[in-house]
Amino acid sequence: MRSYDLSPLFRSTVGFDRLTRLMESALKTEDQGNAYPPYNIEKRGDDDYRITMAVAGFSQEEIDIVTQENALTVIGKSRKDDQAAPQTQYLHRGIAGRAFERRFQLAEHIRVTGAALENGLLHIDLVREVPETAKPRHIPIANLGQSSTALPTGQAAN
Repeated sequence: MRSYDLSPLFRSTVGFDRLTRLMESALKTEDQGNAYPPYNIEKRGDDDYRITMAVAGFSQEEIDIVTQENALTVIGKSRKDDQAAPQTQYLHRGIAGRAFERRFQLAEHIRVTGAALENGLLHIDLVREVPETAKPRHIPIANLGQSSTALPTGQAAN
């Protein structure tokens, strides 16, 4: 079991307590070995991402995708194989059809734009949409040494 001490991060950051909690929870879930179903996360552009999950054997009706606040949850309901073909006798059953629930913690301003099931792969498209108020803005510096650009005391630049 790996153990990481993240306390040095608290000394040099302000307001990032949530970030360190997310890192700690990610390390804990990684150690638990929850690897089903396998998935990839792709960066397709500056603000475009895609999560691809291997969900062989599941149909669209058996998969639910839910977003709430900064969390994405993908739930696969187990199939009822016994009702479909009760006479089927398996010699080897290697295709996992068990129920699953996979959670992803999304960063701020990430929105799910769509999902598609193709050839046993579930593709979930994400986009980062940063509002104008959260984007960096340039702050001009007033030169108070020159009389033409000096601001009277108590007034701010626009």
